[in-house]
Amino acid sequence: MMYGALLALVEILLRLNQPIFLGYLIRYFTQQNMSEEEINNFVPPKPVFLGQLVEFLIPSNGKITKLEAYFHACGVIGGSAINILFIHPYMMGIFHLSMKIRVACCSLVYRKSLKISLAALGDTTVGQVVNLLSNDVNRFDMAIVFLHYLWIGPLEILIITYLLWNDMGWSAIFGAFIMLLFIPMQACLGMLTASLRMKTAGRTDERVRQMNEIISGIEVIKMYAWETPFAHLVETARKLEIKSIRASSYIRGVILSFVMFTTRVAIFICVLSYVLMGNPITAEKVFVVTSFYNILRQTMTVFFPQGVAQFAEVSVSLQRLETFLLAEETRVKRPTSVDVNVIHFNAMKGLSIFNASATWVKNSAEPTLKDISLSVEPNKLIAVIGPVGAGKTSLLHMMLGELPVTSGYISVNGLMSYASQEPWLFAGSVRQNILFGQQFDRERYFEVVNVCSLERDFTLLPYGDKTIVGDKGISLSGGQRARINLARACYKNADIYLLDDPLSAVDAHVGRELFELCFKGYLRPKGCVLITHQIQYLKLVDNIIIMNNGRIEGRGTYHELYESGLNFAKILEESRNEEIIKDEKDMHPLEPIIRRISFSSTLHTPPSEMPTADPVEVAEMRAMGKVSGDVFLSYFKSGATGSVITFMFFMFILAQFLASSCDMWITQWINMEETKTAQKHGISVKNAWLTLSTMDSIFVYTALTAALIIVSLSRSFLFFTICMRASVNLHNTMFVSITRAKMWFFNNNSAGRILNRFSKDMGAIDELLPQATIDCLQMGLLLAGVIVIVGIINYWLLLPTAVAFVLFYTLRVIYIRTSRSVKRLEGITRSPVFSHLGASLRGLTTIRAFGAQEILEKEFDCHQDLHSSAWFLFIASSRTFGFWLDIICLIYISIVTLSFLIFDKMAFGGNVGLAITQCIGLTGMFQWGMRQSAEVENQMTSVERVLEYTKVEHEPAFDSTEDKKPSKAWPSEGNISFNSVFLRYDKHEKPVLKNLNFNILSSEKVGIVGRTGAGKSSMIAAMFRLAELDGQIMIDGIETSSIGLHDLRLKLSIIPQEPVLFSGTMRRNLDPFNNFQDVVLWQALEEVEMKDVVKNLVGGLNSKMCEGGSNFSVGQRQLVCLARAIVRNNKILVLDEATANVDPHYFFLVRTDNLIQSTIRRNFNNCTVLTIAHRLNTVMDSDRIMVMDAGTMVVSGNDIELGQACITEHVV
Repeated sequence: MMYGALLALVEILLRLNQPIFLGYLIRYFTQQNMSEEEINNFVPPKPVFLGQLVEFLIPSNGKITKLEAYFHACGVIGGSAINILFIHPYMMGIFHLSMKIRVACCSLVYRKSLKISLAALGDTTVGQVVNLLSNDVNRFDMAIVFLHYLWIGPLEILIITYLLWNDMGWSAIFGAFIMLLFIPMQACLGMLTASLRMKTAGRTDERVRQMNEIISGIEVIKMYAWETPFAHLVETARKLEIKSIRASSYIRGVILSFVMFTTRVAIFICVLSYVLMGNPITAEKVFVVTSFYNILRQTMTVFFPQGVAQFAEVSVSLQRLETFLLAEETRVKRPTSVDVNVIHFNAMKGLSIFNASATWVKNSAEPTLKDISLSVEPNKLIAVIGPVGAGKTSLLHMMLGELPVTSGYISVNGLMSYASQEPWLFAGSVRQNILFGQQFDRERYFEVVNVCSLERDFTLLPYGDKTIVGDKGISLSGGQRARINLARACYKNADIYLLDDPLSAVDAHVGRELFELCFKGYLRPKGCVLITHQIQYLKLVDNIIIMNNGRIEGRGTYHELYESGLNFAKILEESRNEEIIKDEKDMHPLEPIIRRISFSSTLHTPPSEMPTADPVEVAEMRAMGKVSGDVFLSYFKSGATGSVITFMFFMFILAQFLASSCDMWITQWINMEETKTAQKHGISVKNAWLTLSTMDSIFVYTALTAALIIVSLSRSFLFFTICMRASVNLHNTMFVSITRAKMWFFNNNSAGRILNRFSKDMGAIDELLPQATIDCLQMGLLLAGVIVIVGIINYWLLLPTAVAFVLFYTLRVIYIRTSRSVKRLEGITRSPVFSHLGASLRGLTTIRAFGAQEILEKEFDCHQDLHSSAWFLFIASSRTFGFWLDIICLIYISIVTLSFLIFDKMAFGGNVGLAITQCIGLTGMFQWGMRQSAEVENQMTSVERVLEYTKVEHEPAFDSTEDKKPSKAWPSEGNISFNSVFLRYDKHEKPVLKNLNFNILSSEKVGIVGRTGAGKSSMIAAMFRLAELDGQIMIDGIETSSIGLHDLRLKLSIIPQEPVLFSGTMRRNLDPFNNFQDVVLWQALEEVEMKDVVKNLVGGLNSKMCEGGSNFSVGQRQLVCLARAIVRNNKILVLDEATANVDPHYFFLVRTDNLIQSTIRRNFNNCTVLTIAHRLNTVMDSDRIMVMDAGTMVVSGNDIELGQACITEHVV
């Protein structure tokens, strides 16, 4: 309220006195054409305070002397000076306050996101939360600035009406009525804007959510060649979004047009009614009225409409923030200074669950988990097994407190650590991911690295454990991510360890090593719950929990379950004779080879030999220098053709011409009336060049005003139509460019960086840039109009005008150079905020399990502080620029005002009034326009940033040229040949695949094995042309680099290592092109045992999928990916650890991983199949097995050949 009181003081008590002095000053020039009686009867309106002072110092009755005229001129100048000295500190303070409110809201949103329950998070998309931080909270930056004008504006109208009533009677009421009429009109437009804003926000959420999904799953989209259907999805979402934005933009155009004609219409009505009532108009009356209404013009046609619109929009944002902040919170408590161990120092560490039931959905008829009872004690390793969707992961979530318990109870005594099923890594070094905010204990750290089999990987990484892993660890293999995720859990000194299937993504040998060294060694003294699909290890655990349909179906030791007579015993029977630790003579022929690969060169690499150089993270693109003219040209070209753009500028010029004509005409009208008055008193006047009757003058004035209204509205509609079209085209161009970008781009740019362009930058282009541009054009033409008018009245005034213009331009150049860089810096410092938020939401369970909320909140605050520093620099430099512009305007007003007294040869007071009122109007309005011109360039940096992403390095063409397009039947055989293949993810880095040579025959089944990081997945990247490639890859005699990417990728089927599902329907996830009938899709689902699951969903194939397929378990998602491959039925199939997350045993049906393999054999019997696997039994029945290490093929052959290679190696 203190800011509001200060603003009211400036607006009401100080600025309203300026027109009074102007009235006296104009009187000095008009009294020479008046009779003595008219001079003595002159009584201008008097404000309460300053008017009395003026009356005391200079009595108003009688002729005004030149000395008194100088006093009144100083009063006019002083009014502008006081306004400048008060308004800029006010604006700086209010902008600072707005920034603090925004920062506080951002902190609230982030802290809430760390507390939100997983069930509530399922109803809230990452895109929606990003949109809250990118668009909604930014409404506070402007809303607070204009909020006080909502009550100051109407109050100012009432006071001005009272002052004018004393002088002009009912005519003042008519003019005020027009101004008041615009208030409900603006309020209605504001309410309409609010409803449109709500629609826009929801649709922007949807578009950003889709973009987040696309960026997260871009590798899968590229391998499936699904760019086109996803482009259609985003295009549809964008059309709906832009429809709402276009409507609100037209409303904004109407409101901005009010600047041109609102006060002029009010003056027109006031003067017209005054004349029609039989009163003579005089210069002092008209220009006192004009001066008063010019004050209202800024308040009621710029700030008040902004206040209404911003208030409406901030109300919507507040509702959205409130909805998010009131979402259900998790029951997981933060760690406190009082340790649980201290409270129960006599109690044994562990966890007990008694008859507990839990559900994700409140009031659900069927609980997620039911009647669970178990205990976790020190020195106990408990294995949890069960089919896909049995509730294994939900059990760990219940232990962590993420899954609300509806009955029963859970007792926890001790600290817990957790490793999630899907590895969660954040952008940072490998060491930072393992430590996760904990103190670095060198001895424990390297012990954990050793037991998690990461030593060799550190030697392969370019900077060892200092290597930057990138967003989501995208630069690492799946096995490396899984082991770093496990290492983080092991490094935490806890009492209970909850491990969700950490063995699924690693090869058999590494899995055995993890089990022996980590689970049975390092974690042996602790209580450990291990979810696993690796049945071969069950003999070595202390207890086994078998889950199905959310219940514990069986429990006990390996021997107890084997002898229990349960159906599960049949499964255990299959693995009873499989020794977990074998002699080399009993091993699969590959075992000694893989051991040699794993340990020959770098076993127990000492830390001192690890790379010591610090990695350099790829910086975000940032342009330097001024925004080039090409950026402006590209923006307008995106919106319309050159002729349309030219016509638009013509409409702007015409609107300003009509506005200046209205001002000039009323002056001419007054001069003609003064001429008639002078002639009536026998005074000769030389300057009268036109004489019209009063009615003729009214008709001309009416025509000019009507034309101004029509042209102003028309040019606003045309302008915003062009801007919306430019916005749509820029978004579409950037989206197409991003989807065509190479994978290197996504590996080196976080999702937050890319989302920043699609959310914040596109938001600026959609809404902020058009508004700043139209303001800039209006104010620039207003300046031109003032210069022309002043030049017509006295051409000598063009000299100070030219000097002022040079000063304006110099200041603008200095300011632009600074603010442009600051604005770019602000855009770049914003990206880490979004990246940090996105990463936190993805790893929410892990963060809360580690009690790392406070660490991440501090890191978020650091990102915010950095962004706030850049933003504060921006508003401070903006205020400084505005202040000095107003100072120059003040000097200019002083020169113009005093020049009429110094060179006292003017015949008409109307000319004096017009020149001074036009110059006074520059104060505030002009510095606003100049700052908006700078803002245009600042906001153009968003266009610049979008255009940068339209120029990223693209993949080769999607479609082949006509002469090289393969036949529809290609590949008919499925022969694959690698000839001297080298693959680099970055052209400046060393190759990942090195001189790879092999041939795969038609319909051959090839298994590809090797420890994690050996280059198995890179071989797939080479086949799909996802990276820089040297050498030849031939498929059925056609070199893959000679044909289009879609022609290649559509003919290859892939089941990726990490299952990716997209929101939408199940049908769209299986067949986004709608090429197949329902029966084909159902058949594919039946093949992978998912038909019943999908049938039970509401809508079947048309059932809605949550973001990322989160309503399915990881194993179920993998099965859906398998169904996709069956639907496509291509000649070549690639399985990248496709069965890692699928239970190797379906308990009740006694079906093993071999069933999945047999399903693949049955559906792809005549196809060439490449299977990447960590479990050797997955590739046992392959025709040939290839062993990879460090990007090369070590050995290749069938079992017999590999056996001979093994014997030869032993002999050697």
